[in-house]
Amino acid sequence: MKSPLMDIQEIMRYLPHRYPFLLVDKILEITPGSRIVGCKNVTFNEPFFAGHFPSFPVMPGVLIIEAMAQAGGIFALDSLNLKAAEDPDTKIFFMSIDKARFRKPVQPGDTLIMTMELINQRRNIWKFKGRAEVDETLVCEAEMMASIGKG
Repeated sequence: MKSPLMDIQEIMRYLPHRYPFLLVDKILEITPGSRIVGCKNVTFNEPFFAGHFPSFPVMPGVLIIEAMAQAGGIFALDSLNLKAAEDPDTKIFFMSIDKARFRKPVQPGDTLIMTMELINQRRNIWKFKGRAEVDETLVCEAEMMASIGKG
């Protein structure tokens, strides 16, 4: 895997999320106006594995979607040259999710690669088509929208 474009320290300058809810470890690629590729290293130490499920640990689908949304949020904020660490009043809010499909479980040891492609951006509303893969196998896909505003 190539070296990250953004490491966790840079990601934390963009997003207000922190452990255990910061679900993007690295940004591997940003193509301005087009897409972002992020990475989440899924480890057995994740707090949700204690209860989901103890005998067969599976990353909850809602958290896969959240990781994808966070990658899209980084894309939108980077596009606007906004960082939460520099402007704490700027917030990005998840608005909708459509066409979500879960194809395979994500388990400890997996590397989740999230690709978010910009479908449309109008004023403060961003719409993305996202894919999450493990070992180049599709595990989740969805379309989602978010808005950027002051909170």
